[in-house]
Amino acid sequence: MIDTHTHLYSEEFDEDRTEMIKRAINKGVTEFYLPAIDSDSHEKMLQLETEFPNHIFAMMGLHPCYVKPETWEKELEIIENYLNKRPFPAIGEIGIDLYWDKSTLDIQIKAFEKQIDWAIERDLPIVIHTRESFDETFEVLERKKHPKLRGIFHCFSGNLEQAKRAIDLNFLLGIGGVVTFKNGKIDQFLHEIPLEKIVLETDSPYLAPVPHRGKRNESSYLDLVVGKLVDIYKKDFTEIDRITSENAHKIFGK
Repeated sequence: MIDTHTHLYSEEFDEDRTEMIKRAINKGVTEFYLPAIDSDSHEKMLQLETEFPNHIFAMMGLHPCYVKPETWEKELEIIENYLNKRPFPAIGEIGIDLYWDKSTLDIQIKAFEKQIDWAIERDLPIVIHTRESFDETFEVLERKKHPKLRGIFHCFSGNLEQAKRAIDLNFLLGIGGVVTFKNGKIDQFLHEIPLEKIVLETDSPYLAPVPHRGKRNESSYLDLVVGKLVDIYKKDFTEIDRITSENAHKIFGK
């Protein structure tokens, strides 16, 4: 299994990080892709990549919730320096979040567009964070449309129409714990989306799947997401693991 989105460097794991990672590896999670948030977490994230070079792969990008008027341009400079210095599998997580702060929409869009430009220049996928902002996110993607523009809608929580629109724009859907929630809704239409268009994720330490909902999430719970997909797609565990892993490798260029 491949966890395409997990914040292993999060302080929620400070007490048992190594044990938690080994737990996931023992459960069959072979690769972990770490989205960047902002410069405060870069060092911890990149250190983990050094400690588990065969398993952990860091992305680089500025999370929309950390696009602040006083720091966002400096943060983008730091990211560009990293991108010029070494390879990354993706630029992320980037996008638009209107749940926490609508007042920064203008600079969120500017930061999003700048990072999309870098991804196109470098032929890299992007990993999109979108919360209460599907319309705004699609507007940007339509405006920036390019043969090289591709990636993942992380933690996809939209409707069927939005899912199809994302796929038409050359994006995969990141499916995690939400698919196990009674009120998550995506389980009601996911069977209409080809398995070749989804990847697995946990978004640890957030959004733990049932029966751990409300508690700290971790990558070892990825099998619970696959278990739900077994019910939805009527395919066996191994087949879902194989297809979603191939999808992840394809998008991350491995």
